[in-house]
Amino acid sequence: MEVKRPVSDWLPITKKELEYRDWSELDVVLISGDAYVDHPAFGNAVIGRILESMGLKVGIVPQPNWQDDLRDFKKFGVPKLFFGVSSGCMDTMVNHYTAGKRRRSTDAYTPGGQSGFRPDYASIAYTKILKKIYPDVPVLLGGIEASLRRVTHYDYWSDKLFANILTESGADMLVYGMGEMPLREIVRLMQKGVPFESIKTIPQTAVLHPKDAALPKNKNWEDLILNSHEKCLKDKMAFAANFKHVEQESNKVQARRLIQGVGEHKLVINPPYPPMTEEQIDTSFDLPYTRQPHPKYAKRGAIPAYEMIRFSINMHRGCFGGCSFCTISAHQGKFVASRSEESIMKEVEAVTKMPDYKGYISDIGGPSANMYKMKGKVQSICDRCVAPSCIHPVVCSNLDTSHKPLTEIYKKVDAHPEVKKAFVSSGIRYDLVVDDYNKNNDGSLDEYMDQLVSRHVCGRLKVAPEHTSDATLKVMRKPAFKHFHQFKKKYEFYNKKHGLNQPLIPYFISSHPGSTQEEMANLAAETKDMGFRLEQVQDFTPTPMTVATIIYYTGVHPYTLRPIYTAKNDKDKKNQHVFFFWYKRENYTMLRQKLATMGREDLIEKLLNERKKQVKQEVIKAKSRKKKKRRR
Repeated sequence: MEVKRPVSDWLPITKKELEYRDWSELDVVLISGDAYVDHPAFGNAVIGRILESMGLKVGIVPQPNWQDDLRDFKKFGVPKLFFGVSSGCMDTMVNHYTAGKRRRSTDAYTPGGQSGFRPDYASIAYTKILKKIYPDVPVLLGGIEASLRRVTHYDYWSDKLFANILTESGADMLVYGMGEMPLREIVRLMQKGVPFESIKTIPQTAVLHPKDAALPKNKNWEDLILNSHEKCLKDKMAFAANFKHVEQESNKVQARRLIQGVGEHKLVINPPYPPMTEEQIDTSFDLPYTRQPHPKYAKRGAIPAYEMIRFSINMHRGCFGGCSFCTISAHQGKFVASRSEESIMKEVEAVTKMPDYKGYISDIGGPSANMYKMKGKVQSICDRCVAPSCIHPVVCSNLDTSHKPLTEIYKKVDAHPEVKKAFVSSGIRYDLVVDDYNKNNDGSLDEYMDQLVSRHVCGRLKVAPEHTSDATLKVMRKPAFKHFHQFKKKYEFYNKKHGLNQPLIPYFISSHPGSTQEEMANLAAETKDMGFRLEQVQDFTPTPMTVATIIYYTGVHPYTLRPIYTAKNDKDKKNQHVFFFWYKRENYTMLRQKLATMGREDLIEKLLNERKKQVKQEVIKAKSRKKKKRRR
């Protein structure tokens, strides 16, 4: 049963709620493409609570109407400091469109799952509206859409290169990545009276600077000049070459400042802050969230994204996997920042007191669930590193991959008297618990697997091998498929040990750069041999600021500038995707023709003839059942 809380427990989203607090004006107004859920998994809540903790008066305008008289953008008036703009927890275009560029009918970050409550390229649309109404008020961009579009980037949905999002939107500053640290410093300086337009050298921010003016000074930074936006438009190789520098500098502890010419300006991207300390990340998660959607949405239906994470715990940020198709490290960073046990257990306690809590924590994990507390053994080695992944092509010898801290926190959560079960649903890196791949010898891998399988699997475990072709997996920066075979054996061993039957559900991607139609045919055959009928599959979607997207657009790998095949047109993509579903009767004729054209009669026998026999048996059984009914 819902426990009603006063609306004043949330940050204000209406003029009336300002009156409850006797506020006549705000210091900061946040504009967000998501509904307002006061939970640490939602960016608008995190930023709002951080600003509140600094003594500021903050209001949120969630999902403003951009198609009427724009009253939502005007209702709080002019903030003393700035407007903060974000598209929400997802890039708008990923939120709106499928890999096939079809419009989605739902939006997980809107009450009732309804679509149509934000514009395409929301960060740009919101900023342009604000700049038209309040041309002199600073607009600060943040969130994943802005973060991943901070430099010249390929936009899949328009099939062209866009300039950085500051140029596209007219915003005054961009905070990229997880924004707590730069935001605090920006506010600190503004509270001291420093004009917004003078703030140019905050780490993890980007600004536009006049082309002919001297760059802002910081004696501790070296500069790296990227190919200009105009050169990228003319030369795909120049664009590809930029990406290597952008990725490497994003992942370095001591990075260089990036400079890119664009029109009459220079884009200046300041180096990132070091990874957050335990104390810093705890501070962010320990803010006084209600952990619930704003009461305004009570009659509009559940917010699907909230329902999914409502009773979940995020233990860390960052991912050192470096997968070619993934944006986690580009936004959250390569280095893992972990919360303290005390902070995690405090949140567990808060979850157990939530309305409708039934004793089950839906997820205790992170971007990759089993990277908690993992970091370099010798920090000075990490400080010099430029590798995009700590575990590909091999696990770095300087990486501490012990799973002991993770197993211990699982046990402590399990021991809480109000927790019946705490599941791990956010997905684990299976290669990190395979002995042949992760040669950790402290005994923690087996201990972790035993604990995971016996206590924390919610019916079935999802993992992401992504492909079976080692050539494609290399492009993906994923381990050879033999390691997935080894993981499967280990997983089945612990299930058997505990008398459990918890299916393993693998994720796969078709049409990823490097993947061919024949490799997809081999994938179908190999996964069939393993006993899988694939469910969790998707077609590759190019998203800004990933290696795979650069390859998709340019046709070359940005680190080597060598050509890599990529399926790009709808026909080639469909020809790959259909192999996931070899077991569906309607695909039989098409697959038979494709395999014959490839000269893979062996796979016709393996995939389809057995299926044909099975269909015949099903028909015979159906006829037999009909005869029995007639006799009755």
